[in-house]
Amino acid sequence: MAKSDDCMHILQGLLVFGNVVIGMCGIALTAECIYVVSNPHGAYPLLKATESNGIYAAAWIGIFVGLALFALSILGIIGVIKASRTLLLVYIILMLITFAFEMASSITAATNQDSLTPNVFLKQMLERYQKSEPNNNSDNEVTKTWDELMRQNHCCGVNGPSDWQNYTSAFRSTHSDADYPWPRACCVLDAKGLPVNLNGCKLGVSGYYNSNGCYDAMSGPVNAHAWGVAWFGFAILCWTFCVLLGTMFYWSGIEY
Repeated sequence: MAKSDDCMHILQGLLVFGNVVIGMCGIALTAECIYVVSNPHGAYPLLKATESNGIYAAAWIGIFVGLALFALSILGIIGVIKASRTLLLVYIILMLITFAFEMASSITAATNQDSLTPNVFLKQMLERYQKSEPNNNSDNEVTKTWDELMRQNHCCGVNGPSDWQNYTSAFRSTHSDADYPWPRACCVLDAKGLPVNLNGCKLGVSGYYNSNGCYDAMSGPVNAHAWGVAWFGFAILCWTFCVLLGTMFYWSGIEY
């Protein structure tokens, strides 16, 4: 090698360590993104219907980026140990491409949560929940997801039961206000899934209907996933950038 052998051996060791960390981060990123995609807390049909499902697009990118980082870290370790200019050049080019994809994934996840406002979910719920003539299967999925969400989280509407009273909706157009002031899923249910007291629920008697909205139950997990994918991705990018710079310097010092 043209440069000092001692310095290059130290750099070689640091690069091996750096790539080991990249490989472990790649596995962790893949695991995290698989969790996000496979465990969306039932909100995916709602996000898909609002066209605000960027977090899942970012997670899918993250899965493949994580696998690529793991594979490239092995290539980088082999290239560094063998001091192979060819292997390291391939490593640098592929890592730069992977770097760009991970940056896109992180930015998409970080900016996605800004679009998850209560009004977005409210508009979707009013227009598509129990629509009399569903345009497609997506409308049925929205209704099913809303019912499950309200039952599981003991909530009603986006901001509360008043959503069904204060706004015109597809649900209101097919259900009378007297019999259905809000969906049955808003009632407090027994073990069999039936209202504990149907009349009390209709009249809005405390204890027989769920008075809190579902927005926090929807946005909380999704935002947590978005921040996890985004900021872990940014941390990996910072570390990878440093390792890439070191690899380029090491590559330039290898004799032909």
